[in-house]
Amino acid sequence: MTRVLVADDQALVRGSFRVLVESAPGLTAVGEASNGKEAVELAARERPDVVLMDVRMPELNGIEATERICADPATAGVRVLILTTFDLDEYVYAALRAGASGFLLKDTPPADLLTAIEVVAAGEALLAPSVTRRLIAEFTRQPEKPRLPATLDDLTEREREVLLLIACGRSNSEIATQLYLGMATVKTHIGRLLSKLGARDRAQLVIAAYEAGLVRPG
Repeated sequence: MTRVLVADDQALVRGSFRVLVESAPGLTAVGEASNGKEAVELAARERPDVVLMDVRMPELNGIEATERICADPATAGVRVLILTTFDLDEYVYAALRAGASGFLLKDTPPADLLTAIEVVAAGEALLAPSVTRRLIAEFTRQPEKPRLPATLDDLTEREREVLLLIACGRSNSEIATQLYLGMATVKTHIGRLLSKLGARDRAQLVIAAYEAGLVRPG
């Protein structure tokens, strides 16, 4: 079972997400948090596979809560899926930098949300091309751009090609088709990229790509 924690300051929203999660085969809700502080505490206690995290919450916002969850070795394996009201939310970049595995709009169709939970739990990230463009645009506006500790110097040419396609929002199947590779080979390349670049997931691979200049906005 994929274990899900719901964090939102609105009781009705929390309850709705919990009912949705509980209705899906293979998913179970392990708790609800009404603010970021509770989300961090519950994540440490319950060790969920995925946290559905609202951005704007009292006491501790969703970005700070995400950063604490992802930075704590005890909860480093917990995946965070940010839920936001606006697709141009100013916090999208900060959320991914904090370690979130992606973000969704709160008006996402229920079936898509359930699929997203499964995708994130499997170690993927939700980065559609439109999201990636906004992420890169936000990055270019940052006065200071903290970098991941690694560079692209140790990557093979094929790994660079895979990284570029990931940064452009391509799925594993699309990468396999474009580069004429098998799915197992694509996953192997992604695993090596994660290891070489010190990235925790696909979202941080995107960040690494444009921090290193492999991807340009526009």
